[in-house]
Amino acid sequence: MSDHIKQPKTKRDYISRKASEISPSGIRKFFDLLSSMDGAISLGVGEPDFVTPWPIREAGMFAIEKGFTMYTSNKGIIELREALSKYHQKFYNIDYNPHEEILITTGSSEALDLAFRAIIDPGDEVIIADPHYVAYPVAISLPGGIPVVVPTYEKNNFEIMPADIKKRITPKTKAILLSYPANPTGAVMPKEPLLEIADIAIKNDLLVVSDEIYARLTYDARHTCLASIPGMKDRVILIGGFSKAFAMTGWRVGFTAANADFIEAMLKVHQYTMMCAPIMGQMAAVEALKDSNNKDVEDMLSEYDRRRRVIVKGFRDLGLSCFEPKGAFYAFPSIKSTGMTSEEFSETLLKEEKVAVVPGSVFGKCGEGYIRCCYATSMPEIEEALKRIGEFLARHRK
Repeated sequence: MSDHIKQPKTKRDYISRKASEISPSGIRKFFDLLSSMDGAISLGVGEPDFVTPWPIREAGMFAIEKGFTMYTSNKGIIELREALSKYHQKFYNIDYNPHEEILITTGSSEALDLAFRAIIDPGDEVIIADPHYVAYPVAISLPGGIPVVVPTYEKNNFEIMPADIKKRITPKTKAILLSYPANPTGAVMPKEPLLEIADIAIKNDLLVVSDEIYARLTYDARHTCLASIPGMKDRVILIGGFSKAFAMTGWRVGFTAANADFIEAMLKVHQYTMMCAPIMGQMAAVEALKDSNNKDVEDMLSEYDRRRRVIVKGFRDLGLSCFEPKGAFYAFPSIKSTGMTSEEFSETLLKEEKVAVVPGSVFGKCGEGYIRCCYATSMPEIEEALKRIGEFLARHRK
């Protein structure tokens, strides 16, 4: 027998380098720990605690009852694309051709993945804010892109500064990724700096991927759709969906709207991977966009606003500095005064008080010293969580 027979590989030896380099989601880590605890309170996962409004659920059930259980066009049903076109005209004064400029996806996460796989070549750089949603660096790096982070700070309301974007542009820069209202901070970009960013993109011939999944969830601020800025529609890939504003996380319906050339490129990837979003979810989404359902969205937004005020005041009363979020449904209090890292704070809080929050460090270096707390949960649970956090701080604050 030859002495040169190769030793059998372990299963890990077969895993691709790209897959091996991906870190597990820091958000899911705490969600998994929480699921095995009795009496625990979650301020962790960013999911509305509301059930999808009844008219939307009814539309989904009606679709199933009528036998709509088949594939749709890869682009999605035309009724939904037409409804989205009218929706963006009404709320943001921008026209998208429903036949060529809108693609229905399986959640906004797929739309984000498609956008970067369609535009990124290995070595291309994409500028992103820090803190940022955990999926952004992975979505950029999977097709070979390089995330280039721009720090944002509480003193600047966690807004990305146009001047800081300028400093990081190189010959390899392909795009800027913006996400406002922001996860995890709740920041909203005012129109004036967005105009500056638009000018930077135009002058440097850059694309902008704009994740506006929280667009309808704003409080003391007004959302500006980046593509509505003159000169920007053809260089913006708009990402959106129904999960947050319409409480439709499990339906998995999202969309992207962009220049027809970008949609065609994304469609090529979409048709070979996902095929199409579920038809019953698409039909439910058509119902969601009807004017008659705006009251449901406004009622949920009003309740989020009430909880927002309670949780921000609660953290401040406990002696924790807390930025006042202008959108989405996250509070991002500073825990620097405790002397703990955000990871240590979150793990110890979960162990001792059974309250799950997400350490700010999972959202980037600038998130260290903060925790993300989702207030899309009931008021009694928010109040009880604040009580437990107060008891935790009394024991651990230096």
